[in-house]
Amino acid sequence: MKLLLHLTLLLLTTIYSQAQSEETLKYKDGKLHYNTYGAGDPVLIINGGPGISSDGFGELAQLLSEDNRTIIYDQRGTGRSKILSNKDKDYTIDLMVEDIEVLRKHLGYENWIVLGHSFGGMLAYVYAAKYPERVRAMIQSHSGGMDLRLRDYPDLRDRLSRSQRDELNQLLMKISFGDTLRETRYQRAKLMAIAYLNDSTRTSEVAERLMTTDRTINSQVWANMNLINFDVSEEMKNFNKPVLILNGVDEIVHKDIALYADSVLPDSRLILMEDCGHYGWLERPEIYLKEVKEFLKSN
Repeated sequence: MKLLLHLTLLLLTTIYSQAQSEETLKYKDGKLHYNTYGAGDPVLIINGGPGISSDGFGELAQLLSEDNRTIIYDQRGTGRSKILSNKDKDYTIDLMVEDIEVLRKHLGYENWIVLGHSFGGMLAYVYAAKYPERVRAMIQSHSGGMDLRLRDYPDLRDRLSRSQRDELNQLLMKISFGDTLRETRYQRAKLMAIAYLNDSTRTSEVAERLMTTDRTINSQVWANMNLINFDVSEEMKNFNKPVLILNGVDEIVHKDIALYADSVLPDSRLILMEDCGHYGWLERPEIYLKEVKEFLKSN
């Protein structure tokens, strides 16, 4: 009996070790850190941000790795990815796209399915616009969109109550005056998480992830996108690969952004989820995971 238990544990350990690997790729700009899960056709998962590591996306990568090899990576300058010079000019959307292509070549894939979440969806659109032959299919998960119309809609403060907005403003003022206490930053992140979610039971989890945001990188990337007037709508009119679009009906990324994308893309399927915030796999997994897994199987 003890021998059987030992062999079972050994087998499970072996399977897990085959299912997940962690590596760092060195290249001319510095190094890119990435994790892979499972085996099969490759799916690149591009997390949101900008300025946040991929740590919060391991769960999603594992959930989608039953029949695929899923890959998450730390975008330049975040997590365990490091950029050598680390200046403003190092944080542009074009350079972030080139990082994805560096990773694809390193892994040896001719093409792959790309899943972009939130800001990661915007990055996925640019990658698909520049390297359409490298994208077999695309999943846009609560995506920021293919242009900057996101700026035209209310921001996260509008999803908070008046008292919560007042509290957030007070916390932001404290931080601007040099308050570096973790508790202050956590309370700010928790209020932001409330705006992102419909399910309050996941607030602490999302708040911890938001705590890791590098505000400097975030500002630099958005400044670059504003400078170039980020818009790949014309390129997406000619992107004829299958695209799955998932969005909450009432969430921080307005559903009109998803509706616009569906109207532009030649071969898209739009799923709008009721009672769902910005993280479909956390709040409506019975819809989100079902749709994504079916899409992966069909492509």
